[in-house]
Amino acid sequence: MNLAVRRWAPHTLALLGLLVLLYPLAWLLATSLKPADEVVTSLDLWPSSLEWSNYTTALEGVSGVTVSRLLGNTLLIAGGAVLGNVLSCSLAAYAFARLRFRMSKVMFAFMVATLMLPHHVVLIPQYIIFNQLGMVDTYWPLILPKFLATEAFFVFLIVQFMRGLPRELEESARIDGCGPFRTYLSITLPLTRPALITTAIFTFIWTWNDFFTQMIYLFAPEKFTITLALRSFVDQSSTSAYGPMFAMSVISVLPIVLFFFVFQRYLVQGMATTGLKG
Repeated sequence: MNLAVRRWAPHTLALLGLLVLLYPLAWLLATSLKPADEVVTSLDLWPSSLEWSNYTTALEGVSGVTVSRLLGNTLLIAGGAVLGNVLSCSLAAYAFARLRFRMSKVMFAFMVATLMLPHHVVLIPQYIIFNQLGMVDTYWPLILPKFLATEAFFVFLIVQFMRGLPRELEESARIDGCGPFRTYLSITLPLTRPALITTAIFTFIWTWNDFFTQMIYLFAPEKFTITLALRSFVDQSSTSAYGPMFAMSVISVLPIVLFFFVFQRYLVQGMATTGLKG
């Protein structure tokens, strides 16, 4: 009896914890189907009647921009951010982890120190730069910095992984006549796939959920992302249409949930192997 309790107790606790974690999603889904008068006043999880019109209103979008256009805008920004972070951060990490140059340790320490720098400190200088370049109200301020290895967290993550790779492979490539860039492309980059996939997953989720930066740089409704549309949806008629807002929230969460389930095993693998390397 004690053996059975010890065997099933961890599974039971894990299941209860899972139910607690999934409750907000269940509440979000149920609230998206509630009538307007029950969203704020009722504490019941299940609505008294299913209000499918919330989704009809949500699919119409905001300011004449449909949900499909909003999702396309968000996907464009998230895809560009993923591509930029994977390329630039892996190049910077390769330089810190594999190449020898003057003041490399000092520069790496300075790069890691930027992790403690609040985003709001650099926001105004960045805005001034992009404004002078005429890039405000475009997607460039949201995508271009990703191609400059500005995400120190991902550089550090990939560096830790690369430091655990055997140097004999690169030495063999160097003997065969490969330069640093060819070695990076042919040897190091394929072996760093778990860390790169982890970088891509976190970049996609963080960019998709970003609201503050997109609010600063995007003004035209046709360029809005799904997160900006959620805020605009509440204020467009000076009233709070909570039912359609929660319906649009469900629509905005679906791509992230699908993305996570598709790449879940790569995420676990990348986090585990990155933690063991270096």
